Amino acid sequence: MNTPPSPFVARIAAVDPELGAILQREEVRQSQSLTLIASENHSSPAVREACASLLTDKYAEGYPGARYYGGCENADLAEDLARRRALQLFAGTEHVNVQPHSGTTANLAVLTALARPGGRILGMALNAGGHLSHGHGVSHTGIVFQPVHYGVDPATGLIQLEEVRRLAREHQPKVILAGASSYPRAIDYPGFAAIAREVGAVLVADIAHPAGLIATGVMPSPVGHAEVVTTTTHKTLRGPRGGMIFCRKDLAKPIDSAVFPGAQGGPLMHQIAAKALAFGEALRPEFRAYQQRVKENAVHLAACLADRGLRIVTGGTDCHLILVDLRTQNVSGAEVEARCRTAGLAVNKNMIPGDPRPPKQTSGLRVGTPAVTTRGMGRKEMEGIAEVIAGVVQGKEPESFRARIGELARAFPLP
Repeated sequence: MNTPPSPFVARIAAVDPELGAILQREEVRQSQSLTLIASENHSSPAVREACASLLTDKYAEGYPGARYYGGCENADLAEDLARRRALQLFAGTEHVNVQPHSGTTANLAVLTALARPGGRILGMALNAGGHLSHGHGVSHTGIVFQPVHYGVDPATGLIQLEEVRRLAREHQPKVILAGASSYPRAIDYPGFAAIAREVGAVLVADIAHPAGLIATGVMPSPVGHAEVVTTTTHKTLRGPRGGMIFCRKDLAKPIDSAVFPGAQGGPLMHQIAAKALAFGEALRPEFRAYQQRVKENAVHLAACLADRGLRIVTGGTDCHLILVDLRTQNVSGAEVEARCRTAGLAVNKNMIPGDPRPPKQTSGLRVGTPAVTTRGMGRKEMEGIAEVIAGVVQGKEPESFRARIGELARAFPLP
């Protein structure tokens, strides 16, 4: 390994050489390859430093001004700062909880508060682009609640609101979830809100993937349409790993109680401090320009992949992610993921609508542009990446692309 460790890793290696070697290998992996996983991004050095701050040592069960431990005055300031910036970032929201450890725990807390155990929920099916925490059978949200799922049109890959309305009328859910983990198009939040009002359900918008695009106005916002909005704080928001919940003031008490003491104990105060820092970065004008480039890169990458003979689910994208249908290529998503790794690209296999293969194989590939855009890449680089992905899918030797990807990685270093 010729790349010297960063000062941070060198300090750890001096104390624990075995862990230091692992962290150095990860630095090398990220710096010498390209991340095209739609749910990943590269946070700023300042965000990473905040994650390693002394606040990691502080227990702060409860909320600012109402903690169960002493010595929380600075934890209160950090959490208040995160909440204030989050409300500013998503203008029009009334209340925010920044304590959830992840998007899944945020969703679980919201469903516990609003649907109650045994309550019926309506969400997008996993094999149509939804998320495990929207009621899938292996998730607690599919065990504790009664899930019903809507899909997409098999021909177009698009959500059909008439199907959502039919299922809502038939099953009378307490909560309707609008959101996805691999749906490349904008969601009609006003349409979902109308259906929720018709059946007396609460609309929860899960914007974990497009949150950065929504916060900056690059994509339509559910704020003002959904009573509750959940999100992660990494992905397109480019912060530390974590979650948060926005809601109307009248829903704040049951949702906050479902987070703590319901679903979590002490909040991760170092992560909350890093969230505050990331939200501050996201409030700067350059962050909106970044989000525009993320979307432009995704649209161009999708078009370049299509030009090279790959089928794109829905025919394109409105956001940061692209879903590739591999069924005509005689190769599985798992095989392409492994080949891309050899070529120096991190991508992920993914289910597609009507997928005949099991989840560990899949007939799809999910590709995203947040991380490569963070590194400064643009249209020209998307064309080169498309050539590599198409070549790998179509059977060319993955190792033949490794030098080209390495050159791109060196030309656009990590932040």
